[in-house]
Amino acid sequence: MTVTELPPDTAMRRIGALVRDARRHRGMTQQQLAERLGTSQSAVARIEQGNQNLTLELLGRLSAALESELISVGPSGPTHLRVTGGRLLSGSVAVKSSKNAAVALLCAALLNRGRTTLRNVARIVEVDRILDVLRSIGVVATWDEAGHDLTLVVPDELDLAGIDADAARRTRSIIMFLGPLLHRAPSFELPYAGGCDLGTRTVQPHMIALRPFGLDVEARSGEYHATVTPTGASSRTIVLTERGDTVTENALLAAARAEGTTTIRNASSNYMVQDLVLYLQLLGVEIDGLGTTTLVVRGRPVLDADVDYTISEDPVEAMSLLTAGIVTGSELTVRRAPVEFLEIELAVLAEMGLRYELSPEYLADNGHTRLADITISPSALKAPIDKIHPMPFPGLNIDNLPFFAVIAAQAEGQTMIHDWVYDNRAIHLSDLTRLGADVRLLDPHRVLVNGPSHWSSAEVVCPPALRPAVCILLAMLAAKGTSVLRNVDIIARGYEHLYERLVEIGASIEVFHD
Repeated sequence: MTVTELPPDTAMRRIGALVRDARRHRGMTQQQLAERLGTSQSAVARIEQGNQNLTLELLGRLSAALESELISVGPSGPTHLRVTGGRLLSGSVAVKSSKNAAVALLCAALLNRGRTTLRNVARIVEVDRILDVLRSIGVVATWDEAGHDLTLVVPDELDLAGIDADAARRTRSIIMFLGPLLHRAPSFELPYAGGCDLGTRTVQPHMIALRPFGLDVEARSGEYHATVTPTGASSRTIVLTERGDTVTENALLAAARAEGTTTIRNASSNYMVQDLVLYLQLLGVEIDGLGTTTLVVRGRPVLDADVDYTISEDPVEAMSLLTAGIVTGSELTVRRAPVEFLEIELAVLAEMGLRYELSPEYLADNGHTRLADITISPSALKAPIDKIHPMPFPGLNIDNLPFFAVIAAQAEGQTMIHDWVYDNRAIHLSDLTRLGADVRLLDPHRVLVNGPSHWSSAEVVCPPALRPAVCILLAMLAAKGTSVLRNVDIIARGYEHLYERLVEIGASIEVFHD
């Protein structure tokens, strides 16, 4: 059956009957189907009665949960965007919660014997992949009826042999299972980490950080083979060889249940690390040094608490939305922006001539992160005198760097963008030339941008990296005419309903399939 062949009310009732019949055919209760969907039994009952609005995403999940081809949710194949550019944006748009904090907290829930409720969780592909892995090893993960809050209950014994290898291999975040799991099993295996195509990134810093906890990892046959040997140490000092976010998080996850005191030096103090520290403190872990590069953790062998934590807003999404307004020459307000993680970005933009206003600051729902509403105005931009490059927090965020290539293309003069972290993300930024920008690749880490650009519409295949892909989309908003961005599924890894939210503030974006 094709959904579009029926009137809405009839379609809902027919779909509900199909869901009910398919569920019964598989011998499942409404509660069992609800658990597979990550929702409530009452929501399944409403679906089967035809009283629940159904999104395409939910229809797809129903088909997968029921292993049924009875429900057709439209054309298959990759997703593409048709963008009519040159339109002004207006109004306001709110920043959603942090993707990177969400995946760290999902991994951290493995430490807790009690119930973890995470509020304001981003409904993105990356989160779904981690949830697939967690469920495959026995974790019960349930969404509330609104689909924003997630409750996780971890069993006493994890089914590590049943891990969903396919989901695990498609996310780098799986490496953050090492820290919690070293407390759960004397030996275990994890599939190799995957994720964006950003070149070779060594996992050696993780191995160095976790070795003091007795973890030894050997990579072979496409898996990490981990063994844990208790050290008996009452205290340990770890000096991280790189101030990486996930490395710091892994060390924190290991330290949380390690007896004694762990001192982590050269630690990242970035936004997702701060969210993780706040969550661990709710579990009863004593941690000093929040927001600094030295964290002192007094671990507890048993963590058993029912906790409720609201994830803070995402500074990278905030930068994405600001960039949309800047490149289209719009007046736009970005609400609930975590300004303490955007201060360098805003300072660089001010130096380039951007006119903006900040509202009085207020606290995020986690009670800690500083937020503000940022209103930008159309501005004549000029290239900065110095190159633009990332640094560990409180420097310019590495994930925000690509957006400056799009912004620099609007500015008068020449800007050098230096991405010293990733091997080939700068290469993907050269795709902006397809839309009329003058972007010259100097080497795998540096591009030279000459502006201002005369943007022109084009058809572009989405680069295989999240932030450059969004940069192409934002440039298309500025290019007069109709552009096509093909194979955009990667954008769903890090953004929740980005296209719909851009449309709400005036963009013209149409989703289509071949």
